[in-house]
Amino acid sequence: MGPVMSAPNLRRRLLAEFLGSAFLAAIVIGSGIAAQRLSPGDTGLELLQNAAATAAGLFAIILMFGPVSGAHFNPVVSFADATLGGISWRDAGAYLPAQVAGCITGAVAANLMFGLDAVSISTKDRASGAHALSEVIATAGLLLVIFALARTGRAAMAPAAVGAYIGAAYWFTSSTSFANPAITVGRMFSNTFAGIAPSSVPVFVLAQIGGGIAGVLIIRFLYPALTPAQAAQVVVPHETGNGTLSGQDQPAANDAR
Repeated sequence: MGPVMSAPNLRRRLLAEFLGSAFLAAIVIGSGIAAQRLSPGDTGLELLQNAAATAAGLFAIILMFGPVSGAHFNPVVSFADATLGGISWRDAGAYLPAQVAGCITGAVAANLMFGLDAVSISTKDRASGAHALSEVIATAGLLLVIFALARTGRAAMAPAAVGAYIGAAYWFTSSTSFANPAITVGRMFSNTFAGIAPSSVPVFVLAQIGGGIAGVLIIRFLYPALTPAQAAQVVVPHETGNGTLSGQDQPAANDAR
Protein backbone atom coordinates (compact mmCIF):
# COMPACT_ATOMS: atom_id res chain seq x y z
CA MET A 1 0.00 0.00 0.00
CA GLY A 2 1.28 3.44 -0.85
CA PRO A 3 1.60 6.30 1.64
CA VAL A 4 -1.62 7.59 3.17
CA MET A 5 -2.77 10.80 1.52
CA SER A 6 -3.70 13.74 3.74
CA ALA A 7 -7.40 14.53 3.57
CA PRO A 8 -8.56 17.89 2.27
CA ASN A 9 -10.24 19.90 4.96
CA LEU A 10 -13.94 20.66 4.73
CA ARG A 11 -13.35 24.13 3.30
CA ARG A 12 -11.45 22.66 0.36
CA ARG A 13 -14.16 20.11 -0.28
CA LEU A 14 -16.86 22.79 -0.09
CA LEU A 15 -14.94 24.96 -2.55
CA ALA A 16 -14.68 22.00 -4.93
CA GLU A 17 -18.43 21.41 -4.65
CA PHE A 18 -19.15 25.12 -5.17
CA LEU A 19 -16.91 25.41 -8.23
CA GLY A 20 -18.06 22.14 -9.74
CA SER A 21 -21.71 23.10 -9.29
CA ALA A 22 -21.01 26.52 -10.83
CA PHE A 23 -19.37 24.93 -13.86
CA LEU A 24 -22.27 22.48 -14.15
CA ALA A 25 -24.86 25.29 -14.24
CA ALA A 26 -22.76 27.34 -16.63
CA ILE A 27 -22.44 24.36 -18.96
CA VAL A 28 -26.14 23.49 -18.90
CA ILE A 29 -27.42 27.06 -19.25
CA GLY A 30 -24.65 28.43 -21.46
CA SER A 31 -24.92 25.60 -23.96
CA GLY A 32 -28.70 26.07 -23.98
CA ILE A 33 -28.30 29.76 -24.84
CA ALA A 34 -25.76 28.95 -27.54
CA ALA A 35 -28.06 26.29 -28.99
CA GLN A 36 -30.95 28.74 -29.15
CA ARG A 37 -28.82 31.25 -31.00
CA LEU A 38 -27.16 28.79 -33.36
CA SER A 39 -30.29 26.80 -34.23
CA PRO A 40 -33.26 29.12 -33.76
CA GLY A 41 -36.63 27.46 -34.09
CA ASP A 42 -35.23 23.91 -34.24
CA THR A 43 -36.00 22.56 -30.76
CA GLY A 44 -34.75 19.04 -31.49
CA LEU A 45 -31.36 20.28 -32.64
CA GLU A 46 -31.18 22.70 -29.71
CA LEU A 47 -31.80 19.85 -27.28
CA LEU A 48 -29.18 17.68 -28.99
CA GLN A 49 -26.58 20.44 -28.68
CA ASN A 50 -27.51 21.10 -25.05
CA ALA A 51 -27.39 17.40 -24.15
CA ALA A 52 -24.06 16.78 -25.88
CA ALA A 53 -22.41 19.75 -24.17
CA THR A 54 -23.79 18.72 -20.78
CA ALA A 55 -22.62 15.11 -21.13
CA ALA A 56 -19.11 16.15 -22.17
CA GLY A 57 -18.94 18.90 -19.57
CA LEU A 58 -19.99 16.57 -16.75
CA PHE A 59 -17.22 14.15 -17.71
CA ALA A 60 -14.66 16.96 -17.49
CA ILE A 61 -15.80 18.60 -14.25
CA ILE A 62 -16.04 15.28 -12.40
CA LEU A 63 -12.41 14.66 -13.36
CA MET A 64 -11.50 18.21 -12.29
CA PHE A 65 -13.03 18.25 -8.82
CA GLY A 66 -13.70 14.61 -7.99
CA PRO A 67 -10.32 13.91 -6.33
CA VAL A 68 -11.10 16.58 -3.72
CA SER A 69 -14.79 16.23 -2.85
CA GLY A 70 -16.03 13.21 -4.79
CA ALA A 71 -17.79 15.50 -7.31
CA HIS A 72 -21.33 15.19 -6.01
CA PHE A 73 -22.61 18.60 -7.24
CA ASN A 74 -26.05 17.34 -6.20
CA PRO A 75 -27.72 17.31 -2.75
CA VAL A 76 -29.56 14.07 -3.54
CA VAL A 77 -26.25 12.31 -4.19
CA SER A 78 -24.74 13.75 -1.00
CA PHE A 79 -27.64 12.73 1.24
CA ALA A 80 -27.89 9.30 -0.40
CA ASP A 81 -24.19 8.86 0.29
CA ALA A 82 -24.74 9.86 3.93
CA THR A 83 -27.61 7.36 4.20
CA LEU A 84 -25.33 4.61 2.89
CA GLY A 85 -22.43 5.62 5.19
CA GLY A 86 -20.10 7.14 2.61
CA ILE A 87 -19.93 10.61 4.17
CA SER A 88 -21.17 12.10 7.42
CA TRP A 89 -24.57 13.78 7.70
CA ARG A 90 -22.69 16.89 8.81
CA ASP A 91 -20.71 16.98 5.58
CA ALA A 92 -23.79 16.29 3.46
CA GLY A 93 -25.53 19.22 5.17
CA ALA A 94 -22.52 21.44 4.50
CA TYR A 95 -22.35 20.38 0.84
CA LEU A 96 -25.96 21.44 0.17
CA PRO A 97 -25.59 25.26 0.41
CA ALA A 98 -22.30 25.11 -1.48
CA GLN A 99 -23.97 23.20 -4.31
CA VAL A 100 -26.99 25.53 -4.47
CA ALA A 101 -24.84 28.67 -4.31
CA GLY A 102 -22.56 27.26 -6.99
CA CYS A 103 -25.45 26.53 -9.36
CA ILE A 104 -26.88 30.04 -8.89
CA THR A 105 -23.43 31.54 -9.52
CA GLY A 106 -23.02 29.43 -12.65
CA ALA A 107 -26.40 30.56 -13.96
CA VAL A 108 -25.46 34.21 -13.46
CA ALA A 109 -22.10 33.63 -15.16
CA ALA A 110 -23.79 31.97 -18.15
CA ASN A 111 -26.18 34.88 -18.54
CA LEU A 112 -23.33 37.38 -18.44
CA MET A 113 -21.16 35.42 -20.89
CA PHE A 114 -23.91 35.76 -23.50
CA GLY A 115 -24.57 39.43 -22.87
CA LEU A 116 -27.83 38.94 -20.96
CA ASP A 117 -28.93 40.44 -17.67
CA ALA A 118 -27.11 38.80 -14.77
CA VAL A 119 -30.43 37.52 -13.42
CA SER A 120 -33.56 36.89 -15.47
CA ILE A 121 -36.17 34.75 -13.74
CA SER A 122 -37.40 31.98 -16.01
CA THR A 123 -40.99 31.83 -17.18
CA LYS A 124 -40.78 28.26 -18.52
CA ASP A 125 -43.48 26.22 -16.79
CA ARG A 126 -42.50 22.56 -16.37
CA ALA A 127 -44.82 21.46 -13.55
CA SER A 128 -46.77 18.51 -14.92
CA GLY A 129 -47.33 14.95 -13.79
CA ALA A 130 -45.21 13.64 -16.65
CA HIS A 131 -42.34 15.93 -15.69
CA ALA A 132 -42.57 14.87 -12.04
CA LEU A 133 -42.51 11.17 -12.96
CA SER A 134 -39.55 11.85 -15.24
CA GLU A 135 -37.63 13.45 -12.38
CA VAL A 136 -38.33 10.53 -10.04
CA ILE A 137 -37.02 8.06 -12.62
CA ALA A 138 -34.07 10.21 -13.74
CA THR A 139 -32.88 10.80 -10.17
CA ALA A 140 -33.24 7.17 -9.08
CA GLY A 141 -31.39 6.06 -12.21
CA LEU A 142 -28.55 8.48 -11.55
CA LEU A 143 -28.05 7.05 -8.05
CA LEU A 144 -28.12 3.51 -9.41
CA VAL A 145 -25.39 4.32 -11.93
CA ILE A 146 -23.17 5.93 -9.30
CA PHE A 147 -23.55 3.40 -6.48
CA ALA A 148 -23.49 0.31 -8.71
CA LEU A 149 -20.10 1.44 -9.98
CA ALA A 150 -18.85 2.02 -6.44
CA ARG A 151 -20.11 -1.38 -5.24
CA THR A 152 -18.45 -3.29 -8.07
CA GLY A 153 -15.09 -1.55 -7.98
CA ARG A 154 -15.63 0.55 -11.09
CA ALA A 155 -15.96 4.02 -9.55
CA ALA A 156 -13.19 5.29 -11.84
CA MET A 157 -15.66 4.90 -14.72
CA ALA A 158 -18.13 7.31 -13.13
CA PRO A 159 -17.13 10.45 -15.09
CA ALA A 160 -17.95 8.78 -18.40
CA ALA A 161 -20.95 6.83 -17.06
CA VAL A 162 -22.61 9.83 -15.36
CA GLY A 163 -22.05 12.02 -18.41
CA ALA A 164 -23.47 9.35 -20.71
CA TYR A 165 -26.49 8.73 -18.45
CA ILE A 166 -27.42 12.40 -18.15
CA GLY A 167 -26.91 12.93 -21.88
CA ALA A 168 -29.26 10.03 -22.61
CA ALA A 169 -31.76 11.13 -19.95
CA TYR A 170 -32.13 14.50 -21.68
CA TRP A 171 -33.90 12.47 -24.36
CA PHE A 172 -35.71 9.63 -22.61
CA THR A 173 -37.40 11.90 -20.02
CA SER A 174 -39.94 14.62 -20.77
CA SER A 175 -38.33 16.84 -18.12
CA THR A 176 -34.86 16.66 -19.78
CA SER A 177 -33.52 15.11 -16.58
CA PHE A 178 -32.63 17.83 -14.10
CA ALA A 179 -32.21 15.06 -11.44
CA ASN A 180 -30.65 17.59 -9.04
CA PRO A 181 -32.32 20.09 -6.67
CA ALA A 182 -29.33 22.46 -6.79
CA ILE A 183 -29.31 22.79 -10.58
CA THR A 184 -33.11 23.09 -10.50
CA VAL A 185 -32.80 26.17 -8.29
CA GLY A 186 -29.95 27.56 -10.39
CA ARG A 187 -31.84 27.21 -13.66
CA MET A 188 -34.62 29.35 -12.21
CA PHE A 189 -32.32 32.39 -12.60
CA SER A 190 -32.04 32.25 -16.40
CA ASN A 191 -35.04 32.90 -18.67
CA THR A 192 -33.49 30.92 -21.50
CA PHE A 193 -33.69 27.48 -23.14
CA ALA A 194 -32.64 25.58 -19.98
CA GLY A 195 -34.63 27.66 -17.46
CA ILE A 196 -37.45 26.63 -15.17
CA ALA A 197 -40.16 28.86 -13.69
CA PRO A 198 -40.08 29.32 -9.90
CA SER A 199 -43.59 27.86 -9.66
CA SER A 200 -42.29 24.58 -11.13
CA VAL A 201 -39.29 24.27 -8.81
CA PRO A 202 -41.13 22.72 -5.80
CA VAL A 203 -42.62 19.99 -7.99
CA PHE A 204 -39.20 19.13 -9.41
CA VAL A 205 -37.42 19.18 -6.06
CA LEU A 206 -40.05 16.97 -4.40
CA ALA A 207 -39.87 14.54 -7.31
CA GLN A 208 -36.07 14.47 -7.09
CA ILE A 209 -36.23 13.77 -3.34
CA GLY A 210 -38.70 10.98 -4.08
CA GLY A 211 -36.38 9.62 -6.73
CA GLY A 212 -33.51 9.76 -4.27
CA ILE A 213 -35.44 7.74 -1.69
CA ALA A 214 -36.48 5.21 -4.34
CA GLY A 215 -32.89 4.99 -5.58
CA VAL A 216 -31.51 4.28 -2.11
CA LEU A 217 -34.13 1.56 -1.50
CA ILE A 218 -33.34 -0.11 -4.83
CA ILE A 219 -29.59 0.08 -4.16
CA ARG A 220 -30.07 -1.54 -0.73
CA PHE A 221 -32.06 -4.36 -2.36
CA LEU A 222 -29.76 -4.96 -5.34
CA TYR A 223 -26.48 -4.42 -3.48
CA PRO A 224 -27.14 -5.40 0.16
CA ALA A 225 -23.42 -5.84 0.85
CA LEU A 226 -22.54 -2.27 -0.15
CA THR A 227 -20.16 -1.08 2.56
CA PRO A 228 -19.52 2.45 3.84
CA ALA A 229 -15.99 2.19 2.43
CA GLN A 230 -17.41 1.51 -1.03
CA ALA A 231 -20.01 4.26 -0.69
CA ALA A 232 -17.19 6.61 0.27
CA GLN A 233 -15.85 6.28 -3.30
CA VAL A 234 -18.90 8.15 -4.68
CA VAL A 235 -18.94 9.74 -7.20
CA VAL A 236 -15.27 8.96 -7.86
CA PRO A 237 -12.48 7.82 -5.49
CA HIS A 238 -11.29 10.77 -3.42
CA GLU A 239 -9.64 11.67 -0.15
CA THR A 240 -11.87 11.29 2.89
CA GLY A 241 -12.18 12.95 6.25
CA ASN A 242 -10.12 10.27 8.05
CA GLY A 243 -6.97 10.91 6.03
CA THR A 244 -7.27 7.93 3.70
CA LEU A 245 -8.11 7.49 0.05
CA SER A 246 -11.71 6.32 -0.23
CA GLY A 247 -11.94 2.56 -0.54
CA GLN A 248 -8.17 1.97 -0.37
CA ASP A 249 -8.36 -0.46 2.54
CA GLN A 250 -11.35 -2.49 1.30
CA PRO A 251 -11.24 -3.48 -2.35
CA ALA A 252 -14.70 -3.79 -3.81
CA ALA A 253 -16.07 -7.20 -4.70
CA ASN A 254 -17.19 -7.98 -8.22
CA ASP A 255 -20.61 -9.34 -7.25
CA ALA A 256 -23.78 -8.01 -5.75
CA ARG A 257 -23.78 -10.08 -2.55
